Amino acid sequence: MSVFANRCRLRGFTQIELLVVIAIIAILAAILLPALSQARERSQGVFCLNNTRQLTLAWQLYADEHDGLLPYNLVMAGSSSRTNLNWVNNVMTWDLSPDNTNPAAITGASLGVYFGGQTGFFHCPSDRELSAVQRAAGWTHRSRSYSMNAMMGDAGDATSTGVNLNNPADKQFFKIAQISQPTELFVMLDEHPDSIDDGSFLNQEAATLKGARSSSVARNVQWQDLPASYHNRATAFSFADGHAALHHWVNAGTVQPAMPSAVNLPIKIPNEPANAEADFQWVMEHTSVPN
Repeated sequence: MSVFANRCRLRGFTQIELLVVIAIIAILAAILLPALSQARERSQGVFCLNNTRQLTLAWQLYADEHDGLLPYNLVMAGSSSRTNLNWVNNVMTWDLSPDNTNPAAITGASLGVYFGGQTGFFHCPSDRELSAVQRAAGWTHRSRSYSMNAMMGDAGDATSTGVNLNNPADKQFFKIAQISQPTELFVMLDEHPDSIDDGSFLNQEAATLKGARSSSVARNVQWQDLPASYHNRATAFSFADGHAALHHWVNAGTVQPAMPSAVNLPIKIPNEPANAEADFQWVMEHTSVPN
């Protein structure tokens, strides 16, 4: 074998060449990883949109089979009452309550029957928030990420007079035919993990004057229930006509980190800057219409 062949066989990368290759890989990773992360979130956002769309389809089917009546949407948090008449029959918590993982609380409820025993449509793939005690127990996620607009459906005692006691100036919808703006009013959304408890998403009308959503009068504006923001500062909403869309939030205060077992709600919305209430107003304007 020639001396030239031996030299070629023995020659490897120099330290400088290795460092250059490592540096190139690090640069490419720094460029690509954020893009890959965003692509993953976009993909999960599509799954989430499909979930909300399917839940609303089941909501429409329920109405079709019950003379136009909407599913029950009871406030169950803080109550010992549970009923499968409700659209779901569980309350999300940060402890080891079986409500968090028991599939029967979904499959046996009024909308669960439309999914053939499957519970995946009730969980957003981006929702992986757990408390320390839940992680220690080996849980991977809680079973439900979605809630229903509190102004949709019979809420029991809260709507026994025909209006919602929490928002008496706005219309409570008991039948699907009563919804005059189905393309504008939402049915389902993915709710922030700190505020999700029962299946009802409720915020009270903020204006001190009835119907004055855009009024400049003194207001006590706060998030009682908060939308999730898993999808690049956006929330998946489905609407009464059946379509679903991601809505992006304009104010940083709406995008809150999860704080398991240390709930930071309600969240007071400051008066400044001028558009500080824009996200809250958008939600309220797509929740109901004035009576």
